[in-house]
Amino acid sequence: MNGILHSQGAKEPPREVYSEMVARASRRTNAAATCIKAFVIGGGICLTGEILRQFLLRSGLPQDTAGTWVSVILVFCSALLTGLGVYEKIAKHGGAGTLVPITGFANAVSSAAVEARTEGYITGVGTKIFTIAGPVILYGTAASVLYGILYLIAA
Repeated sequence: MNGILHSQGAKEPPREVYSEMVARASRRTNAAATCIKAFVIGGGICLTGEILRQFLLRSGLPQDTAGTWVSVILVFCSALLTGLGVYEKIAKHGGAGTLVPITGFANAVSSAAVEARTEGYITGVGTKIFTIAGPVILYGTAASVLYGILYLIAA
């Protein structure tokens, strides 16, 4: 590795020198501040969903219907914000807090599609969407079948 030449003819630095260069160039993070930001952003997403749910319940929707509509609205907003490039800016500050299950999944699926839009709607967007969603759907379905069988046996 030490003697491999790059296209410009320069040799790679020794492993110790490279590790030191990486350590100097790496941005130091404050773990406590990062956790607090993630908690606030993730909590804000959940709070928004709960406010929306309470509004829908007070509007007269049944509890299960209100919950479904909250999920639909959060997924739509997450996909829209991803397409507009806003979700990425929020994620830079919120980190893991933006991975709140439903919005994080919607962001993962739609960001893969946005990145592939230059390849066309069928071969780009259509295939990249299922790169993320496919395994989730597969394992979710398999887990629900397994759970159903175990529930049937136990009942």
